[in-house]
Amino acid sequence: MACCLKDELLCSICLSIYQDPVSFGCEHYFCRKCITEHWSRQEPHGARDCPECRRTFADPLLSPSLKLSNIVERYSAFPLDAILNAQRSSYPCKDHEKVKLFCLTEKSLVCFFCDEPALHEQHQVTTIDEAFEEIQREMKEQLVTLQDSERGHTEALQLLQRQLTETKSSAKSLRATIGDAFERLHRFLRERQKSMLEELETDTARKLADIEHKIQCYSQQLRDVKEGIQILQERLNETGRHDFLEGVAVTSERIKGKIHETNLTYEDFPTSRYMGPLQYSIWKSLFQDISPVPAALTLDPITAHQRLILSDDCTIVAYGNLHPQPLQESPRRFDVEVSVLGAEGFASGVHYWEVMVSEKTQWMIGVANETVSRKGSIQISPSRGFYCIVMHDGNQYSACTEPWTRLNVKTKLEKVGVYLDYPKGSVQVKMVQNMLLLMNQ
Repeated sequence: MACCLKDELLCSICLSIYQDPVSFGCEHYFCRKCITEHWSRQEPHGARDCPECRRTFADPLLSPSLKLSNIVERYSAFPLDAILNAQRSSYPCKDHEKVKLFCLTEKSLVCFFCDEPALHEQHQVTTIDEAFEEIQREMKEQLVTLQDSERGHTEALQLLQRQLTETKSSAKSLRATIGDAFERLHRFLRERQKSMLEELETDTARKLADIEHKIQCYSQQLRDVKEGIQILQERLNETGRHDFLEGVAVTSERIKGKIHETNLTYEDFPTSRYMGPLQYSIWKSLFQDISPVPAALTLDPITAHQRLILSDDCTIVAYGNLHPQPLQESPRRFDVEVSVLGAEGFASGVHYWEVMVSEKTQWMIGVANETVSRKGSIQISPSRGFYCIVMHDGNQYSACTEPWTRLNVKTKLEKVGVYLDYPKGSVQVKMVQNMLLLMNQ
C-alpha cells in the first residue's frame, strides 16, 4: 500500500521523504542534510553515531544511495502502491472502465487515467475498499459522538424547559404571596388608621366637652364675682357711718355665693398617643398581628428512642451516652434513629415553634409526616417525610434535602424557629436571633 511504502521512504530525523539519501557503514539511510546537522551538534572531534542503531563511527564517509534516490523519485511522481493494490470499482469513472482510488487527504475519488499524479503528491491515497472501511469507521465514531451530544443537548433543553416552567410558576406564586402579604399589611394599616382616627375623635370630643363645661362654669362664676364686686363697691361708697353699718347685713347676705375659688386644673390633650410612639406602637401591633406566637412544644415519650432522656414535663430532651433505658416497646418508637416526635399533630392551620439549641453540639430539628418510618435505619429527606435542618461535625449546618445542602451560617445557632404553613404545604426554619431563613421547603 502507498502508506506502507511511504513509511519506508521516511527519514527518521525529519520524518519526511528522503532528500539526497545517504548511508555511512550501517544499513540505515538519512537525508544528507539531516545527518550532517545531527552530527554538527555533537563534539567536533568525537565519534559519530547512527540515530537509528546508535552505532558509532570514528570518521564515517557519507555514501549516496542511487537506488533509493530512484525509488523516492518514482514514488514522488505517483503513488505506486495504491496502483498495485487497486481493484476495479463498482463505481467506474464516467470516461474509463478502470480502477479508482480514493484520496483520504482531500476526501475525493481518484481516477488513475484522469487525475494527474502530481495533484495527490504527498497525499494519503488508498483503494476504494480500504477508504470505504476507514471512512465508515470514522463516520460511525462521529455518529456515536453526535448521538451522545444529541442526548446531552436534549436532556439539557428538557432541564432548562422545566426550570423555565418552574421559574414562571414560582414567580407567579411569589407575586400572589407578595400581593397577599402587602394587602394584609395595607388592610391592617387601614384598619389601624381608622381605629386611631376614631380614638382621636373620641378623645377630642371628650376634651372639648370638658373644656366647654368648664368655660360655662367659670363664666357664671365670673359674673357672680363681678356682681359681688359691684355690691361691695356700692356699700363702700356710703360715707355715713350709720348708713354704712345699717346696710352691712344686707350686703353680706347679697355677696354670699359670689366668692369662688379658682381651682382650674388643665389636662393636656393626649397628643403623645398619636405622635412620638406612633410608629413604634403600630409596628408592635403589626408584628404581633403578622408573627405567630411560638406555641408550646411537648414531646411524645412513646416515640422517643431509648437513648433519649426527656424532662418530666416533656419539653426538654437530651442524649444519654449510657445504657439504653428499658422502655416499653411500641410501633411508634424509633428503634435505630435517635429521634423523638412532638406530642401534637396538625392537619390544618399555621403553626410556629421555637427550640433552644445553644447548649447542643449535635441536633436535627424540623417537621415530619405522621406516617414516617420509625424502625430501622432511616433516610432523613423530604421524600421520606422529613423536613429538617441538622447541626453536625461540631459547627456545620445543613438542610436535609436530596442531597443535603450545606448552609452558610457564620455564627452558632442559639434558637431555631420552625414555621409550618399547612394550607400552603410549606415548612420554614429560621434563625430566631435575626430571622434569617435557613430552609424553605
